[in-house]
Amino acid sequence: MAKPEAGPGGTLSPQRGGPGGAAPLLATAGLGLRPGASGPDLVALIRRAEELSGHHVTRLVAPAFREGAEALSFAAAELALPVVFADREALLAVQGRCPSRSEASLRATGIASVAEGCALALGGRLVLARIDGSGVSCALSTESET
Repeated sequence: MAKPEAGPGGTLSPQRGGPGGAAPLLATAGLGLRPGASGPDLVALIRRAEELSGHHVTRLVAPAFREGAEALSFAAAELALPVVFADREALLAVQGRCPSRSEASLRATGIASVAEGCALALGGRLVLARIDGSGVSCALSTESET
């Protein structure tokens, strides 16, 4: 694993390293967003999720039905992270592992937990249940089952 690089200030953030200065704890950010969501709001929520969890986000996962959303493009560019899109089948397959449920999301998309579903769709285990911002939500999963 490559050594994490220092940020613009020249020092590593405490959230970038694991316990005792070990390698950073890595996570996937599962995202939910309403049409017209704000890119800056999404970035702020992802950064808040990193702070709350102590994990460093290395990729973004969003539902395929939000492909092309400006907020996702903005967040990916701002954070220099890849975006992966999870299809409906992948999201539905992990709903039983999602601790949160949104009736509004279920009515709008047919999926009760979009952010947590996205976080879990590529494997791993949930390390931060859904947190919400203005029109956006984020959940984090580890990049492995352990």
